[in-house]
Amino acid sequence: MIFTETKLKGAFTIDVKRLEDDRGFFGRSYCMEEFDIQGLNINVMQSNVSFNKKKGTLRGMHMQIAPYGETKLVRCTRGSIYDVIVDLRPKSETYTQWVGVALSAATYRMLYVPEGFAHGFITMQDNTDVTYQVTQMYVPIAEKAYRWDDPAFDIKWPVDPVVVSDKDRSHAPFEPHIMA
Repeated sequence: MIFTETKLKGAFTIDVKRLEDDRGFFGRSYCMEEFDIQGLNINVMQSNVSFNKKKGTLRGMHMQIAPYGETKLVRCTRGSIYDVIVDLRPKSETYTQWVGVALSAATYRMLYVPEGFAHGFITMQDNTDVTYQVTQMYVPIAEKAYRWDDPAFDIKWPVDPVVVSDKDRSHAPFEPHIMA
C-alpha cells in the first residue's frame, strides 16, 4: 500500500500497490502491519455501506466526539465521490482547514480520516457505493455534525448538491468554543 499524508497532519490517502499481469492485478487494501508502521489506528469495530442513487447526493459533515471519537477508512466501491474532511482538533495547526479527495471504484484509492475530523462527501455519479471501516461503534449522543456549506470551513465542492437530507440541512453552524 502507498500512504501519502495530506496537508492535514495524520490524514492520508492510501493507494493500492498493484501487482499486475494479463489477468488484471492483485493488491492489498488493508494490512494491520502496514498501518502500524505508519502509526495509524484502524482497529475496526464497525463496517458501513452508503448507497447513493443520484449524482449530487451530499452527506456530511459528520463526526463523533470524545470519548467516542472514531477513525474512518473510506473507499468508494462503485461510482465516484468527492470526499471532504475538516480538521476539528482544537490544538492542531490546521484547525478548521479542509481537504477534498476524489475517490472512485476505478482508482481503489482510500482516505484515512483520523479521530477529530468531520467527514462528508458528494457523489459524482449515479448509483455510488461508499464503504467505511470505523474504529468506534455509533453512539448517538456523541454525534456532532456541521453544514456542508458552513462559512467557517468554506469548502469548495466540485458540483452543487442535488440531494441533501433534512437532517444534514438543519445542522447548527460551527462554533469553535464547543470543540475545545
